[in-house]
Amino acid sequence: MKALILNCTLKPSPETSSTEALARVVIDELERGGGETEIVRLVDLNLKPGVKTDQGDGDDWPAVHAKIMAANIVVFATPTWMGQMSSVCMRALERMDALFEETDDSGRPVSFGKVAGIVITGNEDGAHHIVATVSQALIDMGFTIPAQSWTYWHLGPGPGPDYVETDQGHAYSDRVGRNAARNLLALARVLKPDTYPVPESAEQE
Repeated sequence: MKALILNCTLKPSPETSSTEALARVVIDELERGGGETEIVRLVDLNLKPGVKTDQGDGDDWPAVHAKIMAANIVVFATPTWMGQMSSVCMRALERMDALFEETDDSGRPVSFGKVAGIVITGNEDGAHHIVATVSQALIDMGFTIPAQSWTYWHLGPGPGPDYVETDQGHAYSDRVGRNAARNLLALARVLKPDTYPVPESAEQE
């Protein structure tokens, strides 16, 4: 099982990322379960705006797209800003819009058979909204969202420490993250693209 974790922090490397720190709890459990993992910090890349897989010279998205296609599991890890996902996470979802036009030889969307999860950090609420928004986009694209396949950490409204600056709240977030990893692996092992029927084509209408 190959798992790709897309870290959508706004902090470029080598800055410490709380989002990555919580994501690594999920990664450790994925690897403990036999998964092969890779984490990509998207802010370090040149991801041009647009909704095509390749937006031309200098665009780093095609390499990310290839990693998504090779993965059985894709995890979006994002901080919370103003109750929303990060702009980097939104950019990734926008670029993935191109998946709507990509199918396998049978006509199934290329995301069929792939599962997805979500990791969220922030010192403000908004986690449930982000889970709903990201999940809706991924489901539309053809990803399958397993039961309880997300985790979040925050300490309530207003300014406060980051995940890496305190141990407060870690027990819950880490436990839920480990459960999410196990659920992602469990479904990924049994789900195949041909589990889904071939969609009706426009020519059949």
